[in-house]
Amino acid sequence: MLSPFLAYFLSLVVLCRIACSQYSSDQCSWRGSGLTHEGHTRDVEQVYLRCAQGYLEWLYPTGAIIVNLRPNTLSPAASLLSVCIKPSAESSGTHIYLDRLGKLRLLLREEDQAEGRVHCFSIQDGALFIEAVPQRDISRKITAFQYELVNHRPGADPQSLSAPCQPCTDTEVLLAVCTSDFVARGNILGVAEEEDQTSVTVSLSRLYRQKTQVFVSGGGRAKRWTGFVKMPSQCGVKPGDGEFLFIGTVRFGEAWLSCAPRYKDFLRVYQDAEQRGTNPCHLDTD
Repeated sequence: MLSPFLAYFLSLVVLCRIACSQYSSDQCSWRGSGLTHEGHTRDVEQVYLRCAQGYLEWLYPTGAIIVNLRPNTLSPAASLLSVCIKPSAESSGTHIYLDRLGKLRLLLREEDQAEGRVHCFSIQDGALFIEAVPQRDISRKITAFQYELVNHRPGADPQSLSAPCQPCTDTEVLLAVCTSDFVARGNILGVAEEEDQTSVTVSLSRLYRQKTQVFVSGGGRAKRWTGFVKMPSQCGVKPGDGEFLFIGTVRFGEAWLSCAPRYKDFLRVYQDAEQRGTNPCHLDTD
């Protein structure tokens, strides 16, 4: 007859084989279970993720894993990237450190992960060292987070998800129109201050591009879109009249503003560059 402990442990193994039968590692995401090295809790597994974004999910964490986050192509610009992670609200069972040449720096305690706040750091700060917290019952612990590699504007804080508050230069605006996740023309409807960021409600008359559906159509004959863009609270944005060109990135499903020149100012810069033949890409301004 099996002892209660052995029966409990075997039930966990069966559960893991069912739930984790498709768990694996690819270039973008990793799923795994601490039960695979339950008898070797001092082992440290190396995980390599080479995508711009993905996720990690570690069931029943024991021991530790080292997560190496790198872009899928090597270039000198790669050293300027930041890594941002967003833990799930159910994430628990581990502490998360930055590991640079064997020196650990605490990034997230177990109790902090459930807040679901985004944490960013320079890619040069090292890999993620995720260490399991000793538990009597590991069956209810899962460490999970999304990650994104972020290419900041010059002068931006690598530990922040947002762009700096200073206005974009004309050159930065013209390049951002070609490379950003969203480009739209519209008005500011309202501004709401949140804990450490500002949420700006916008109404758009023209949506040139959006990477994911962060702006939704209102329907009707006069086609318009509405949505929210985020920016740091210290930027001090206020509601204003006139049209703007909203340009930015999508991070973890939210639109973050990079540049927002008045549309008439952008039009002047764009037309001047068009006459000189220096526009990096075309935008239909009719």
